Amino acid sequence: MNAAEQAQSLDLAQAIASVVTLFRSRFPAARANLTPWRDDPQTRAFQERESLDLSFHFPGWSPRLQCRSLLVQLRLERPAAAGDRRPRLLGVTIRGLTYESERWRLATVGDWRLSGSHLPQPEVGDSLRQVCRDLFALFDGQAAGAADEEAA
Repeated sequence: MNAAEQAQSLDLAQAIASVVTLFRSRFPAARANLTPWRDDPQTRAFQERESLDLSFHFPGWSPRLQCRSLLVQLRLERPAAAGDRRPRLLGVTIRGLTYESERWRLATVGDWRLSGSHLPQPEVGDSLRQVCRDLFALFDGQAAGAADEEAA
């Protein structure tokens, strides 16, 4: 679901802003988009309320990333009460995209390895994994320790 639609509490809006700041600190040329999905009936039929989706677009082709855009999907666990408490982050998927297709993917399930046809440079892959660890720390400090153990 589009991140802009998920910002229904001050705490979650601040978390979304922190996600954007985190990515922009690693990729300063990236332009954030909090509404990567179209608002049409077909797209709405597949929306997932437990997913917070945003994208980052580069001014042109990024040879280091081997893509033009990043689609970032954060899988969230909703709190039992619909209060202002920030949801826990369960997982992250980052996809490197061009206009034609997905070039690569990084998911925080299993070994956190990049997969795809055109992988980014190794140091960029390390940076993306660090961003994922930082995202876990942002949403739930205890999850970051588990993520570090999985990545090792």
